[in-house]
Amino acid sequence: MTAVAAETAVEPVIVDGLSAEDYHADRTSISSTGLRKLLAPGCPAQFKYDRDNPPAPKREFDFGHAAHQLVLGDGPEIDVLDFDNYLTKAAKTARDEARSIGVVPLLRHEYEQVEAMADAIRQHPVAGPLFAPGSGVAERSIYWTDPATGIRCRVRPDWLKQLPGLTLCVDLKTCRDANPDAVSKAIRDHGYHQQDPLYIDGIEAAGLAPDGCRFIFVFQSKTAPYLVTVRELDQQSRDIGRAKNERALRIYADCMATDTWPDWTGPVTEIPQISLPTWAAINEAEEFLQ
Repeated sequence: MTAVAAETAVEPVIVDGLSAEDYHADRTSISSTGLRKLLAPGCPAQFKYDRDNPPAPKREFDFGHAAHQLVLGDGPEIDVLDFDNYLTKAAKTARDEARSIGVVPLLRHEYEQVEAMADAIRQHPVAGPLFAPGSGVAERSIYWTDPATGIRCRVRPDWLKQLPGLTLCVDLKTCRDANPDAVSKAIRDHGYHQQDPLYIDGIEAAGLAPDGCRFIFVFQSKTAPYLVTVRELDQQSRDIGRAKNERALRIYADCMATDTWPDWTGPVTEIPQISLPTWAAINEAEEFLQ
């Protein structure tokens, strides 16, 4: 399948070999990241601006891209730069040249760190077998139409394993802290409980999980010894995420139909009131309004 077929088809489409740049540049469908940006603390106006004005590559994302390459065997090439930092003109030039041709630049010590992280994944008793070479397909792009809104959606599973009677979607995330409490907060803060059900819905819509799909998170700390936490979302959190996706899809459908992209407030005739956060209002009312 070609990228054009993915953009114009009504039926689900599976695209292998599509570059990450082409996937993220698509304007005919919406991804999990896009849906999350439509809801508070984001808003449609910010979503549209960010979509029309893609940000420059961020250095912190280089680790994630490189980890995917070493663990999944798929993704952009890595250019190892023999510099200690990016303070010199030569280092900056080498970095910029790498990015201009779609290559991930890493300093030598950064690459050694990512290698150690990949080795920790391979040695982990659960994550290692999940990512066993040849046991799954990396970075497969899936497009389908949401039946409730008619909106074209897309997902790109990190690693898709089709087993007898079960399909696993395994998602690798590098983070500052992979302890379970930090992971739980990251799921809330980044809306990963929306990513989980959208990916499941897309994989099942594409016919890749006839017996159902399970979404598995693999979080890895970027600090030695690069500890790993493997978790599956509980059903209540998944239900909340799916409900948020449904609301975001309705918002997106309305924005597309009217070409109106409101901010947090939307059209009003009077200035709205605002209050303290609930916890602060309770604490301060108890102290000062008695």
